Amino acid sequence: MVVQELTNADHRASAEPHSAITTLGYAGSGMKRETGWWGAFVIGLAGTILVTGIAPVMVTSLGAAAIPITIFITLTGWLLCLFLAELAAMMPERTGGAPSYAAPAFRKRWPRAAKHINGLTAWSYWLGWFPVAPLNMILASAYVGERFGLDMKAGFVPIHTFIAWPTLIFSVIGICLLFIPAYKGIRFGTVFATVLALISMIPLTFIAVIWLFNPQTWHLAELTGFRHLDGSGFFTGMNGRSWLAVYLGYGFLLSWNVISMEAAACYLGECKNPDRDAKIAMNLEGGFGVFIYTLIPVAFVAVLGAEALSNPALVDPDTMFVTFAEKIFPGVAGALMSWLVAIALIVALALSALNAIMGSGRSLYQMSLDGEFPKFFSALNRHGVPARSMFFNVIASLIVVLMGGAVEIYSFSNVGYAISFVPVLIGYYLLRQDRPEMRRPFKLPEFMKYGALLLAAFYLIVWSVGGIVYSRIGQVEIYYWLGWATLAAYLPLYLYRVRIEDRRAT
Repeated sequence: MVVQELTNADHRASAEPHSAITTLGYAGSGMKRETGWWGAFVIGLAGTILVTGIAPVMVTSLGAAAIPITIFITLTGWLLCLFLAELAAMMPERTGGAPSYAAPAFRKRWPRAAKHINGLTAWSYWLGWFPVAPLNMILASAYVGERFGLDMKAGFVPIHTFIAWPTLIFSVIGICLLFIPAYKGIRFGTVFATVLALISMIPLTFIAVIWLFNPQTWHLAELTGFRHLDGSGFFTGMNGRSWLAVYLGYGFLLSWNVISMEAAACYLGECKNPDRDAKIAMNLEGGFGVFIYTLIPVAFVAVLGAEALSNPALVDPDTMFVTFAEKIFPGVAGALMSWLVAIALIVALALSALNAIMGSGRSLYQMSLDGEFPKFFSALNRHGVPARSMFFNVIASLIVVLMGGAVEIYSFSNVGYAISFVPVLIGYYLLRQDRPEMRRPFKLPEFMKYGALLLAAFYLIVWSVGGIVYSRIGQVEIYYWLGWATLAAYLPLYLYRVRIEDRRAT
């Protein structure tokens, strides 16, 4: 019934004309402007919520040594948000976030290459974002199981899967249910996301700071020298690899999470006043992201300690936030807080999964409008959102959930995510050089154009070197190369559009 309504509504909406070509030579999205900076901010909190998955992995792998690396790469994410705020205010007709700003920048110097840059950047970004939905449902199932004493990791003999059947069933139901608010449009999605954000982010912020007011539970000596779990120094290698190689590898893992606060940019094209809303939403998103991604790892190390973090029998990364709450609040208060934290995290993970379905769907939609993806994805439903693209995300998520775990999905997905920002940042530099006269409601200092190039180079190194290193450290090479295979799937989809659909239309 829902699928039939989706199809009929899409056919009606697809007949409506989209926005005209703008002065920068791109097609506008034609989407409704029904939100403001608050809507972009709260839905974009999905990126900050990814701390629930990465912080436990980092501190149980590197101990206190994870803290400086996390802070540094998170700061680059805030810087990325500032670049995107300027680009979004320049191109308020675009949707889909960061990748939609790349092609217009390249069109003046390399017009033939611009369309491929546009398509590959958007496809890479899609690969980076849609797996958030299956990952978060897997993590949410762990908290549900922990709270209700359910064995979410039980197998089902004789049929074997890479993911336990209870977790699989929970994840599939959750992903399908989240399609409903996504389908209803940005106004409904904003209300839904605001409720989820308040329920989840207030307790998460509380967790980030409350431990500071209970000195008996934490030990600053655990942070001294930012040592590894085995007590070795920060500049010590691991498993026969140099410290630089190790941190590049874990930097690859981190970048999938800590720069994802940029997700707010996906909705700036639906803001009523993008001149104002872009800078407010992106600055708030970046600042809050740095706050959360800094204090949570520090709290874990200071309160739980290296000995516990290195012992899976004492600390389970999948439910570490509950363990942390029980340590801060012993007794009855701890039991109550553990329930509040678990509920908040389940809600937070749902919010982040909702954004994954909505945001990356807009990237596919814009890519289709621009002529690099099948026309099927270029329709809006009666609520003014790209329902077909989002439904495609749901199907893809149901496949990826079979991978079964966080590091597997991180390694698969970040093959696309980290590299997607390189053309965008280079494009920022080109727009400053080639189009200095363009209207910029929000403008960074002129020297920042060189900062964009440096940041692009850094992300390229983390993606290219760090990806290979971590795939071996984490023994997830098969998932890493599956990511490459998915990235390569852009080519047949692009060829179908230009050699079959476009020729059929002429």
